[in-house]
Amino acid sequence: MDTDLDDFRDLARTFCEKEIKPNVERYIANKQVDRELWNRAGEVGLLCLSIPEEYGGGGGTFAHEAILIEEQARVGDSSWGVSLHNGIVAHYILRYGTEAQKHEWLPKMASGEVVGAIAMTEPGTGSDLQNVRARAIREGDEYVVNGAKTFITNGAQADVVLTVVKTDPEQAASGISLVIVPTDTPGFSRGRVLDKIGLRGQDTSELNFADVRIPVSNLLGTEEGQGFIQLMEQLPQERLIVAVSNVAAMEFCFEETLRYVHERHAFDRPIWGFQNTKFKMAEIATEARVARSFVDECVGLHLEGQLDIPTVAMAKLWCSERAQKVADMCLQLHGGYGYMNEYPIARAWADLRVSQIYAGTSEIMKEIIARSLPAPS
Repeated sequence: MDTDLDDFRDLARTFCEKEIKPNVERYIANKQVDRELWNRAGEVGLLCLSIPEEYGGGGGTFAHEAILIEEQARVGDSSWGVSLHNGIVAHYILRYGTEAQKHEWLPKMASGEVVGAIAMTEPGTGSDLQNVRARAIREGDEYVVNGAKTFITNGAQADVVLTVVKTDPEQAASGISLVIVPTDTPGFSRGRVLDKIGLRGQDTSELNFADVRIPVSNLLGTEEGQGFIQLMEQLPQERLIVAVSNVAAMEFCFEETLRYVHERHAFDRPIWGFQNTKFKMAEIATEARVARSFVDECVGLHLEGQLDIPTVAMAKLWCSERAQKVADMCLQLHGGYGYMNEYPIARAWADLRVSQIYAGTSEIMKEIIARSLPAPS
């Protein structure tokens, strides 16, 4: 298994170095990656890594997903929404979809023919998913979908969107379902690609649904009202993906800054020659090492099916907040250049801020952790 993962890392590293690294600036300027990147990734086997081969996937595990996240971070890219496509959207279809749905969508996602997105957040609804206002009302053999979504990763390029809706607007959590909406369906439209302070190359978009008619067979699964349970069951992997990306970003920031402080001179000597620099770099190395150890433990537990919700909440909380601290220290060591967008450390500093917000805010993570704590005996 270790040899397989080493070989896969070589593949992922080569791809990221060749196909992504030279184009990072263009992705940022265009607010999205090239559509062809998805096709090339599919050709070499980097899509749907942990989806079984019978559905066109790579037949790997979450360990393969983690390696790709790490190698993408290693080249300083935050634009390509592949972790969402691979580790989230595809797994909703794999876990809850009918055989027909799995055979319809997963092979196309694995080849890059189809890019996936999931639409949860609405203009007035963030973490409070049970109160979404988008609706899918059944009329005969169709659902009629109406509503608006925002902050949707891969939104501008997605070919299929898993959409969180109310199939029973009178109910709260028990009224929620997920439906599969192909983006070429009449009534579906995209709003603007949002202007964010970070992740500027990622096509985070607004989506609109105006009397979008889809067949009843596009309900994810076979029963209405299961959407909230599906969301709760899949959120741990999403939060682990965030934690893995945070650790990878910390390690990237460390490597960039270590190189900079050895090359940059002040007062006739490298910045590395100052005790403050050495102490700060020691702190950064320690923060990254501790976070890496915890995340590796969580990945191991996840591979064994033993990662519980409070533990992954701890990982997401710790790694997102420590990554921001590390990026801030690294930016400071870069001085004025650290504030310039042309330097990767500036982009990383801005990119990481959202990690404390998406996939559940830090405050939500603390609430989850607190609820798991035992009462005094």
